[in-house]
Amino acid sequence: MEKRAFRLPGFAVLAALVVLLGVAVLAAVIDGGGSIDTENAPGPLTILAGLILLAEVIVATGFVILNPNEAVVVQFVGTYLGTVREPGLRWVLPLTSTRRVTLRVRNFETPIMKVNDLDGNPVEIAAVVVWRVVDTAKATFAVEEYEQYVRIQTETAVRHLAASYPYDSPEDVVSMRDAVQVAEELTAEIRERAVLAGVEVIESRITHLAYAPEIAQAMLQRQQAGAVVAARSRIVEGAVGMVQMALAKLREEDVVDLDEERKAAMVSNLLVVLCGDRGPQPVVNAGTLYS
Repeated sequence: MEKRAFRLPGFAVLAALVVLLGVAVLAAVIDGGGSIDTENAPGPLTILAGLILLAEVIVATGFVILNPNEAVVVQFVGTYLGTVREPGLRWVLPLTSTRRVTLRVRNFETPIMKVNDLDGNPVEIAAVVVWRVVDTAKATFAVEEYEQYVRIQTETAVRHLAASYPYDSPEDVVSMRDAVQVAEELTAEIRERAVLAGVEVIESRITHLAYAPEIAQAMLQRQQAGAVVAARSRIVEGAVGMVQMALAKLREEDVVDLDEERKAAMVSNLLVVLCGDRGPQPVVNAGTLYS
């Protein structure tokens, strides 16, 4: 799990190094510059100045600069010491190795993949995922490459989702065209897979959904046929209601007294007019014209 690393404000440590550098220079000057010949060894102050300079070089290896929404993972001889998240100039323990991890929100779109839906029809599907790193320790040490891990797990989740739902279905059955519910389930599945890498999945959405080219034309014809059948059913339902209303109105107003045979003829004519593709065309008996 991620933990906070030991760190100090960088400018405070830098100021201390400047002061120590001045002390080292002053000690060397007081000791006569540490001149060395065959008879005299360096003075103690010159040795002290050299040690101070060596210590400053070692301490200077602990400076790191962090940008906003960036973290640094600190390691020492393979041991995880912690993570620094505060932006600016920071100082961590010297002689440690650091690895930068961005905390910015990122997104990527999967390539268009061809999979079989629940009914076995080949479909093309792609999705976009918005994510960010929330645990730098898991992102660094739990998986090999967390970016590649998120991409592969996302593609796996999209394939699994496509195989769990039909492309299209009646109104009472959930299909891949139900964008909101499918997006919520896809986000939950990717989030469950990505938590191992210390990644938070903010949202995901289907960006491309279509039948594969080899069956697209046949499926389009099936959809058109279904739409025609649905429209015809609605037309017939309305026509029957209108015929019932007309018969009831005639009986109520006592306009004409129809026997069963004339009722049947009237119903037939009304249904033909109301359910036909074209408007009614008058038909004149040729014998009437020459009579």
